[in-house]
Amino acid sequence: MKKFFVFCLTALLFASCSIDDGVPFRNVFLPVESVEIPDEFELGGTYPITVNYFRPTTCHAFERFYYYSKNNERTVAPINYLFERNDCADLQEELVEAKFNFTVISNGSYIFKFWQGEDADGEDQFLEIEVPVVN
Repeated sequence: MKKFFVFCLTALLFASCSIDDGVPFRNVFLPVESVEIPDEFELGGTYPITVNYFRPTTCHAFERFYYYSKNNERTVAPINYLFERNDCADLQEELVEAKFNFTVISNGSYIFKFWQGEDADGEDQFLEIEVPVVN
């Protein structure tokens, strides 16, 4: 699983594209700062999950979530556009909120792993949250 995540991260970091206005951009993962998630789920329910992360520059814009599912484990990371412009300003402590809906389709507990970047040895770090499914 880790190799798959590293492969996806590498592919996104080195991919370069452009959008309709001609400004080139690439996709980058940003580390999760905090998460708002229910303490428990009910089978069949749909729940909003809020992910908070810091936006580093004015050239970063939320694009979507990286979302990997294996059994009852979910790996999540925010993906941002990084526009390659010369007028990007660094931002100090701009916390961004992004949401997704999660639908509970099985019993047991779900384990969410929210990517928080890499440590000094290049190992992925995760905020792990276990949410039980109650009936």
